[in-house]
Amino acid sequence: MSTVDVATRTTAAPSAVAGSVRLRSLTKAYGSAVAVDDLSLDVQPGEFLSLLGPSGCGKTTTLRMIGGFEFPDDGSIQISGHNVENLPPHKRPVNTVFQAYALFPHMKVADNVAYGLRRSGVPKSDMADRVSRALDMVRMTAFASRKPAQLSGGQQQRVALARALVNRPAVLLLDEPMSALDRKLREEMQVELKLLQHELGTTFIFVTHDQEEALSMSDRVAVMKDGRIEQIGTASSVYDSPESAFVAGFIGRQNSFAGTISSFGSDGVTVRTGGLSLYSSRPTKGGVPASSGGKVSAAIRPESVVVTAAGPDVPSAASDAVNCVTGTLLGVSELGHSLQLVVHTPDDAQVLARLPRAANPPTELGSPVLCSWTADAVRIFTS
Repeated sequence: MSTVDVATRTTAAPSAVAGSVRLRSLTKAYGSAVAVDDLSLDVQPGEFLSLLGPSGCGKTTTLRMIGGFEFPDDGSIQISGHNVENLPPHKRPVNTVFQAYALFPHMKVADNVAYGLRRSGVPKSDMADRVSRALDMVRMTAFASRKPAQLSGGQQQRVALARALVNRPAVLLLDEPMSALDRKLREEMQVELKLLQHELGTTFIFVTHDQEEALSMSDRVAVMKDGRIEQIGTASSVYDSPESAFVAGFIGRQNSFAGTISSFGSDGVTVRTGGLSLYSSRPTKGGVPASSGGKVSAAIRPESVVVTAAGPDVPSAASDAVNCVTGTLLGVSELGHSLQLVVHTPDDAQVLARLPRAANPPTELGSPVLCSWTADAVRIFTS
């Protein structure tokens, strides 16, 4: 989306009052397979919350239960203070945008958007104005007379959004609505969707398996695993302070090393893994084994690794050092504004680093380098 688009965008029509969502001990099983396991969650009015996780983690099932397309085996669902877990979808103050958009191919764009209003018995005198406003929100007024087959994927997504928003839901549910778009269009639509949510103030609950998508759009992210919420927080807190090895590994890239605790103190933990010694000043929430010999894993983000050229005297000087290791530069990849370096260490491990071009790191393959990082960049998790 260009800056001109943002600046000239028409202010959207007011939506319904943003709703809150309260889930308590929500459980859903299909035979012996538990899809959602005793899940509790609070979503604030006007919040953009993403449910993030791998396939089969329960995020879509959770969304479908909020929308009324699945009923829980146990637990409660409240929307704006009212219990809705036993109500059908059309009696809940929510609308859903599906992955496949589900537009009626024989209807024009305007008729697709008006469909829900007709079913709700909205007077014709109000219908035309509401459809016009909804299409204007998503910049599709000029396409009102076209049919879905005459639209691009991004345009179809806008129509699906307009059709969901025209009913002024208290909560809008979005089930991976951008998964079919190419990367460039997907990134543009991420910006547009976040701007639209900000303008409307509607509560959005967004399901995705794309980490970058969730981090860039959401007020908060709930990372799910095996039907439960593993961690919930702002994008920065989930990325910078993962509370489990799963979250650290699923959100972004990391260097992961399995090892044992060699020393433990109130100010930090030292872990020995092969020929590498790592010291962390940031013990993980929940703690780690408070004794030497405990098995743990250590994680370091690639952007926290500094790579410099290593002279002939560095390997011996750094062999017993903490939070640094020498190695051989194995690969260099261009990432646009940054460089990704792969370093092979003497104990046959690899260290991944991402550095800004301005850092001017060594790039000659096969050259000796030194990798280092700070104590607060090391996260320790129980194995």
